[in-house]
Amino acid sequence: MNARTFLTLVATCQLAVCGVAIAAADGSKLQLPDGADVALVVFEDLQCPDCRKEHPHLIEAAASNDVPLVIHDFPIQRHKWAFPAAVLARYFDAIAPALGAQFRSYVFQNQPGIGVDNLQRLAEQFAAAHGLTPPGSVDPDGRLAALVKADYDLGLRIGLEYVPLIFVLGRGDATPRWVEVTDTAMLDIAIAQMRQEVRGARLP
Repeated sequence: MNARTFLTLVATCQLAVCGVAIAAADGSKLQLPDGADVALVVFEDLQCPDCRKEHPHLIEAAASNDVPLVIHDFPIQRHKWAFPAAVLARYFDAIAPALGAQFRSYVFQNQPGIGVDNLQRLAEQFAAAHGLTPPGSVDPDGRLAALVKADYDLGLRIGLEYVPLIFVLGRGDATPRWVEVTDTAMLDIAIAQMRQEVRGARLP
């Protein structure tokens, strides 16, 4: 990346954090995890090929920049197994958040071969590999499905138009600072710029 391109990307991030740039969705309605000053937030569909492509980049950026990655489910209605896959992810989340994150990555890795008829078997294989035996029904009371639906409704409220929808959030006064990132190659720059904005806001 040459210096001119770098400066253009930084300028783009600055404009978006200030709310000047036109974005497809409103990141101000999102929340930072407790104790975090900067975070990555994504809305994704486990059956979406584009989400599959970007998922590893999000994990890598979160780890290398030491920021939390918050995943919201947005299962597109025409994707037949996306919603039950999200419910299964919530099941593993409830056992341990790290296990739920691993299951999402496992689904994306195996996405091309998954269908409605073998999704449950895939989850059982994942569980067995981690010494677990999931029950025949992972969500008997509908609680996990309600969590997925709540994420979906949040996506609608913020004006989501596509997935993956990726934000870098930073701590603000009343609402978070935010920038939408449409190119994961810009994640490191966007995170660094957001940290700078947050630090600047704290100076007297």
